[in-house]
Amino acid sequence: MGYLDVTMRASALVTEKTEYLNQIERLLQSRSLHGSESLRNLLRYLANHSLEHPGVAPKEYQIATEVFGRNEDFDPHLDSMVRVQAGRLRTKLAEYYSSEGAGDHILVEMPKGTYAVTFAERPLAVPTSFPVSQTHEAAKETKSTLPFSFRWIAALVVCSIALATFLAVGIDRILPHRASEARSTTAAPAPAAISTFWNGFLAGREQPLVIFSNAPFVGRPDSGMRYYDAGRDGKARILDHYTGVGEVLAVHALDDAFRQLQQQIRVKRGSLFTLDDAKNNNLIFIGSPSENLSLLDIPTTKEFAFVKLHCCSRDGNVEIVNVHPAPGESEKYQASPSNEDLTEDYALIAFVKGLEPTYSVMILAGTTTIGTQAAVEYVCKQSSLEELLGRMGVSSAKELNPFEAVIRVKVARGVPVGTELVALHKR
Repeated sequence: MGYLDVTMRASALVTEKTEYLNQIERLLQSRSLHGSESLRNLLRYLANHSLEHPGVAPKEYQIATEVFGRNEDFDPHLDSMVRVQAGRLRTKLAEYYSSEGAGDHILVEMPKGTYAVTFAERPLAVPTSFPVSQTHEAAKETKSTLPFSFRWIAALVVCSIALATFLAVGIDRILPHRASEARSTTAAPAPAAISTFWNGFLAGREQPLVIFSNAPFVGRPDSGMRYYDAGRDGKARILDHYTGVGEVLAVHALDDAFRQLQQQIRVKRGSLFTLDDAKNNNLIFIGSPSENLSLLDIPTTKEFAFVKLHCCSRDGNVEIVNVHPAPGESEKYQASPSNEDLTEDYALIAFVKGLEPTYSVMILAGTTTIGTQAAVEYVCKQSSLEELLGRMGVSSAKELNPFEAVIRVKVARGVPVGTELVALHKR
């Protein structure tokens, strides 16, 4: 290969790399990745790695430590954060190319099973038009050779298709409008207490994000599971897709309450929660920090704390500690011991500001799954919310400020049957 060929090839490679980097910049500035700094950082890192090391995909450990700042003891078998973020990035890339990037010349993809970013030129569309004269002559020839009856049937079919399309579009546009009108005229307004209490969670670009706890387990569902113990279980396979019955019923209660407010909720399990979620959403946490570990990454309670016990019949149980007990309040709140039938539980209800002050965070957590269910049901019922708002002297949404409260829960046969507000601290 001559000097001129080498020079031209080098120039072409530089031009190609520049085009790829320009495409990455378009993606970074797109609406699809707006507000997701962690995904932007991930895409930038993977793109640069692919251009500098063609054909060599970065390791999960590299990404965790170099992009997301994880410690050197990061173990991808125990922490799925990189896989989750990579899946989100694939979704965002597909979203971009199906909308604002539909006409882009360069395709950026990350095939499943690898963390390598690939670049490809989008194929040009095959022309479907022909010269006018040729089309006109072909049409005349076709028209002259087809029997009259066939042409009549073809015309009828075309008209039928056009009419069906017209009706479909009309129905598509009219029915949702009529359905929304019907909902707005027939749906009963939410009770005032529910509207006042949850008003701050109705604002924002996205619907409130509900994060429910799903503690790590080891073992098998068919032969027995137990909570994961780092010191005891080492690198045992973790099951992180189970949750308590209280959390399940709690999500149902929240969904019903927000339905009354003509709002929907989004639901996500705690192990998939990210800091991007914390920065860009109103959040509702279901479950205590002992199981909902994502609570450890956000501003949380200051007046009450969950503490795991390591003694006697309560070994492994969780209690709520009153950091600044007021006169008449207990210093600790404990459920029935685990070696007895559960007849009493305690739960925390806390409203705090998020990482971004414009967003709100609600924490609803019992020392057991039944207490968690009771906490959520407490803030979804008119009568109990009227009690809580009355104790705080709140009559309108703008008067509701951060607070922390503890309720006592009476339990019968694994069901919360009564609650009592036993502590309330306004912040």
